[in-house]
Amino acid sequence: MGMPDAVIYCSLHDPVTPCPSGYNTNKTVSLWGSSGRMEMTASKFMDIQRAIQPDWFQCISDGDTISGEAGRKRAEKSVDRSLSFLDICLQLQEKSPELQGSVMFGAIEGGDILEERLRSARETAKRPVGGFLLDGFQGSAMAKETKLKLIASVTAELPEDKPRIIHGVGKPDEVLECIERGVDIFESFFPFQVTERGCALVFSYDCHPDPEATVLTQNGIQDPEKNGTQEDQEEVSKADPEMTPFEISLKDKKYHDDFGPLLEGCSCYCCQRHTRAYVHHLLVTNELLAGVLLMMHNFQHYFGFFSAVRDALRDSKLDQLKELIFRPGQFTSRTSVDGFVFRYSLLVSHVQGQSN
Repeated sequence: MGMPDAVIYCSLHDPVTPCPSGYNTNKTVSLWGSSGRMEMTASKFMDIQRAIQPDWFQCISDGDTISGEAGRKRAEKSVDRSLSFLDICLQLQEKSPELQGSVMFGAIEGGDILEERLRSARETAKRPVGGFLLDGFQGSAMAKETKLKLIASVTAELPEDKPRIIHGVGKPDEVLECIERGVDIFESFFPFQVTERGCALVFSYDCHPDPEATVLTQNGIQDPEKNGTQEDQEEVSKADPEMTPFEISLKDKKYHDDFGPLLEGCSCYCCQRHTRAYVHHLLVTNELLAGVLLMMHNFQHYFGFFSAVRDALRDSKLDQLKELIFRPGQFTSRTSVDGFVFRYSLLVSHVQGQSN
C-alpha cells in the first residue's frame, strides 16, 4: 500500500455505506461491495487478515441489530454468534505466525438491549483480545439518549488498560459525548462525508483564542465572515439535511466572489494557496480537484480537533472544549494541527507493546 509508517486497522464494514440487514447466519456474515453480497466465514475472514497483516483488526461479528426493529431475541442471537466467531478467530490467530504482531478487537454487540450489551461486554472481556469495538451505534436508528446510556454502561464493564473504538460516530459534539463515556478511538470517516457534500469544516476548537479576537467579540464587533452565516446555513441545510452546523457548503453561490481562504488562519495546503471562490468554481464545474482540496482541509482540521481533545484531557479542560463545540454559531478561525485520536497516551503504548 506504500504506507510503511501508518497504523492499519481493518474493520468489517465501511461505516459510510449502510448494509442491507437480514443476511447473517450462525456460520457467515454478509459483506457488501461493488460486486454485491459476499458471505464471509470466520476462517475466510482470518485468511484475509493473514494476507493483510494489519496492526489492528476487528473480529468478525453479527452486528445486524442497528435497524431499530431488532428485538430481544435478535439481540441475544447477535451476542451468541459474535462470541462464537470471536472464539474461532482467536484460535486461528494463535495458530497463525503472520498475525502474532496484530491486535484483535472483540466486538460488543446486543442492539439496544442493555442486558445483552452487558453480557457481550463481560464475556468479550474474558477473552484475550487487545481492545474492544463498540458496534451497532452508527446511524440514527437508535435514540441519542439510549445510545449514550448504553455506551456508558458497556465501557464500565471493560478493563481500563485496553482501548475502545467506536464506528460511525464522527460529529465533534458526538465525539466529545462518547469520550466522556469512555470511548478512546474514532474513525475519520466524517471529513470524507463532509467533503462528499462539497463542504468545508469551519468549527472552532481553540480553547486559547487570539486575545485581540476575544476583545473584539466582547466589544460586540463581529467578524464580517460571520455576517448572515446562520441564515445562509439554514437555507443550505434545508437543501441538504445531512449537513451539520460544523461546516459550510462551498456550493453556495455566495462564495462565487469570496476570495478568502476556506478558514481564516488554517495552515492546510488548500487554505494557503486557494480561495473559497476557486473551490466553489471547481465544485459547480464538477472538477475532481475540488474533492482533493476539500479533503486536505477537512482532514487537517479534523485531526487538529483531536489534537485539541488530547490537550484538553491533559490540561483538565474538556468542559471548556465541550462548551466551545456545543456553542451555537461558533464558526471562527482555528489553531495548529498535529494528528489524530486517543484518550490517553497509555493506550498507544499498550497497543505498540502488543505489536512488539
